Amino acid sequence: MARLFGTDGVRGLANQDVTVELALGLAQSAAVVLGKGHFADGRRASGRRPVGVVARDPRISGEFIAAAVAAGLASSGVDVLDAGVIPTPAAAFLVADIGADFGVMISASHNPAPDNGIKFFAVGGTKLPDVVEDRIEAALGQEKLSPTGVEVGRIRRFADAEDRYVLHLLSTLPARLDGIHVVLDCANGAAAGVSPQVFTDAGATVTLIGADPDGLNINDGVGSTHLDNLAKAVLAHGADVGIAHDGDADRCLAVDHAGNIVDGDQIMAILAVSMKERGLLANDTLVATVMSNLGLRIAMAEHGISMVTTAVGDRYVLEALGQHGHNLGGEQSGHVIMSDYATTGDGILTGLHLLAEMSRTGKSLAELAAIMTVYPQVMVNVRGVDHHGLADDEVISAAVAGWETRLGDSGRILLRRSGTEPMVRVMVEAAEQSSADAIAHELADIVRERLAL
Repeated sequence: MARLFGTDGVRGLANQDVTVELALGLAQSAAVVLGKGHFADGRRASGRRPVGVVARDPRISGEFIAAAVAAGLASSGVDVLDAGVIPTPAAAFLVADIGADFGVMISASHNPAPDNGIKFFAVGGTKLPDVVEDRIEAALGQEKLSPTGVEVGRIRRFADAEDRYVLHLLSTLPARLDGIHVVLDCANGAAAGVSPQVFTDAGATVTLIGADPDGLNINDGVGSTHLDNLAKAVLAHGADVGIAHDGDADRCLAVDHAGNIVDGDQIMAILAVSMKERGLLANDTLVATVMSNLGLRIAMAEHGISMVTTAVGDRYVLEALGQHGHNLGGEQSGHVIMSDYATTGDGILTGLHLLAEMSRTGKSLAELAAIMTVYPQVMVNVRGVDHHGLADDEVISAAVAGWETRLGDSGRILLRRSGTEPMVRVMVEAAEQSSADAIAHELADIVRERLAL
C-alpha cells in the first residue's frame, strides 16, 4: 500500500482524499504518538494534558478539516489552541513560542482551492521525520485514547497568535524599510492577514494584490506560481519591488522595479552574501537542492561561500541545516529557510530580509540580484518510462557524460526519476538557451527510447 504521508504531509482533493474521517483519525493517532510523554496505556502519565496548536489557510475545506482535527485531538485528551487562518511558518513558530507539544497545519500550499492537506509539527515547531509520520499512519488502525470527565481536552481560541508572530518577524529585522514601496501578492491565502501589517509596521509603503481571500480564490491566478500580475502591478504603481507568497506563505519570490522575476536562487544569493559580509552566515555555507541554478554555485564560489547540495524538498534542506549547523538554505521555488529565526521556509520573513538588504545597502533589487547570473535552464519530463532503470542504463550514462565533458564548467545536466510516477526529469543548464534546449531534448529522446515501457 502507498505511504499516506508525502513529502509535505498528507495532501489531496478535499472531501475525497482528505476526508473528515481521515482528519479525525490522523488527529487521534497523532495524540497517541506525539503526546507520548503525557500518556501511558491510555492514562495520564504527566501532570498536564498535552497541548496542540491547530491552524489553517483560508481555503473553504479548511473549516471542516480543522474542526475534525480539533475534535480528534480534544477527544483524545489534548488541549487545542485554535490559531485560525495563519501562515504555515507562523504555526511552526507558535508551537515553539508557547512550548506546545505539537502543531497541525491544514493547507495545500500552492495547490488550487479544491485540494487540501494536513501536516504536523513536532515540539519546537520542526517537521516530523519519516519514522514519526509512519508511526502516526500505523496508529490509524489501533485503539484510540478515550479519556472521560476532566481528562477530555479543551478547544480554545489562540487569541494573540497573529500578534506573537508579527512581533517575532519585526524583531529579526536588521534595518527598517522606510522609503521602499512594495507590492505584496498574498495569493488570496494565509499571508493576507499578516504580511501587509508586518511590511507596513516595518516602514514600507504597501500596495496589495491577491489579498482578499474568500475560501475559493486561493492561488487562483495570483501568488508565487503566477507572477505576471505582480509584475504588472509593480510597473503600474511605480513600485520599487514586488513580493509574492504562495497560499500558506512559506514561499517568497520577487519582482524588481522593471518587472523582472527574482527567484529563490537569486534571493538566497543576495541573503548569503549579505550575511557573510556581516559575519552572520554560519560556516560561510549555503544549503540548496540539486535543482538550484548553476549560476548560484558560481556566484557563491566567487564570494568564498561553500555550498551543500541536497535532494529536492525543503525537508532535506532542513535536515542538512540541522545536521551541520548551517543557518541559510532553500529552493529555487522560493522556500528559503533562515534557521536563526524559523524552523521552516517563511515567505514573509524572507521578503522582509530581502527588502532590509535593499534598505541597508541603498541598492535596488535589480542591482542586488546582479550578484548572480542565471543560466538558461530547461526541464523536460519524459513520461511513461521505466524510471527505475535510469541509474543502470549505460547508453544514457554515456550520453550524459559526453555532454558534460563538452559543457565543462559552462553547463550542468541532471537526470532525476520521479518518486511518484513512471517519469524521468531531464534538466540541462547551459550558457545559451538554444544549447540547453537542444541537449535536453536529445537526452529526453534517448531516455524515452531506452526506458520505454
